Amino acid sequence: MRLVIMTAGSRGDVAPYTGLGAGLARSGHEVTLVTHGLFEPLTAGSGVRFHPTPVDPHAELHSERGRGLHASTTGLGKLLRVVSMARSAAEEMTDDLVLVARGSDAVLAAGAVAPLGRAIAEGLTLPSLGLFLQPQHPTREFGAPMLGGRSLGAVGNHLGGMAVTTAVDQVFTRAMRRLRTRHGMTLPGLAASRRAHERARWPVLHGFSEAVVSRPRDWRPGLEIAGYWWPHDTRSLPPDVEEFLAAGPAPVFIGLGSATVPDPERLSGEIARALRAAGLRGIIQQGWAGLAARSDEVITVADVPHASLFPRTAAVVHHAGAGTTAAVLRAGVPSVPVPVQFDAGFWAARLVALGTAPCAVPLRRLTADALAPALRRAVGDPAHRSRAQEVARRLAEEDGVAPVLAALDRLAS
Repeated sequence: MRLVIMTAGSRGDVAPYTGLGAGLARSGHEVTLVTHGLFEPLTAGSGVRFHPTPVDPHAELHSERGRGLHASTTGLGKLLRVVSMARSAAEEMTDDLVLVARGSDAVLAAGAVAPLGRAIAEGLTLPSLGLFLQPQHPTREFGAPMLGGRSLGAVGNHLGGMAVTTAVDQVFTRAMRRLRTRHGMTLPGLAASRRAHERARWPVLHGFSEAVVSRPRDWRPGLEIAGYWWPHDTRSLPPDVEEFLAAGPAPVFIGLGSATVPDPERLSGEIARALRAAGLRGIIQQGWAGLAARSDEVITVADVPHASLFPRTAAVVHHAGAGTTAAVLRAGVPSVPVPVQFDAGFWAARLVALGTAPCAVPLRRLTADALAPALRRAVGDPAHRSRAQEVARRLAEEDGVAPVLAALDRLAS
C-alpha cells in the first residue's frame, strides 16, 4: 500500500514514526512521512519518503507566544494556550497533508493531527487509522495525560479526558473550513465526525508498551497498545563524547529535549551545582532549552543519538516527553524525570511507579538542592537500575511494528 503518516509537534512527536515507517517499508509498503521540514534529516537511510509542511515548531516555541506557555501553572491553562497557538499552524499544514493523501491508499494519522487526518481520509474516501504516542482516549483509570495525568477520581478522570478531546477538536476548526472551501470536501463537524468514528470503532494503535501503561479496561474495542516504535537512528556518538565517556566513571545525561525554559542560564547553573554536590560527571545536551555548562567533569553537547548514549550513562535526567521516556526505558538505566508540561507529568509518574526513577523534580522546582539528592538516589540505589533493566528486557521482546502491519491487513481486506 501507499501509506502517508501525518504528524506534527516536536521531535518526540516525529522520531518514533521514522522507525515505524522503516518497518512498514521493509514489509513492502511505500511510506511517506508528512511533517515539519526541519525533521527531514530524521528519515535519512530509513526507506521512508518525506514531504515537508511549512510550520517550524522550534520558531513557534521560541516566539513570544510560545514562551508564554510557561506563564500557565495548570495543565488546563497550558492546553488552552497551545490550542490557540496550534490553530493557525494546522491550517498552514492542511494543503500539504491533502496533497500527499491524494496519492495514497491509506492515511495513518498521529495523535497530534488525528482529527484532521481522519477528516482528510473521509473527504477522499480513503481508509485510515490512528497512531498515538499517548493514551488520549478518556478513561476512568487515570487522569488525562495532556493535563499532567493527576488522578481526579473515576468521574473526574473521564471528564478531564473528554475536555482534552474537545479542546483538541478546536485546534482544527480553521483547517476543516479550508478542507471544505479550498478542497471541496463535504464533511460533518469535528464533534459529529468523532462520534461517528467512535461508534464505528475507528482503529487506533498506541506506540507504547503495556509493560509501562496497561490498556484501560474501559476502552472500547479498536483501541490497541502495539508496543514502542523505536526511532530510526544509525548515527555514532561524536568523538568528544566518546573521549569523555572513556575518561572516567559513567556520567549522568541531562537534557530537556524540545522543551523550552524561561531562564536557561539559571537552570544550567543549578544543574552544574547539583552534579558537583552529588559527585557525578555530566553530559548536558543543549536542546531547545539552550542549556550549557562546561568543566573538567561536565561537557555540553548538541544532538546525540539516545540509543547509543543512554545505556552508557549512570542515569538520565530528562523532560519526560513520550519519546525520551521510551528511550530511557529501552536503555535500562535509572532516571530523574523533570516534567515541564502536558503529558510529561503522566510519564514521570509512570517511571516512579515502575521503580526506575526515585522521584520527579518538576521544572518549576528544579534547584541544585532538589536535584542533587534525587541524583544520589537514582545512581546510588541499585534497585532503580535493577528495575530499569527488568523493564528493558521486557521491551526488547516486543515488536511494535507487527500490530500495525496486522491492522493494515485488516484495513485492506
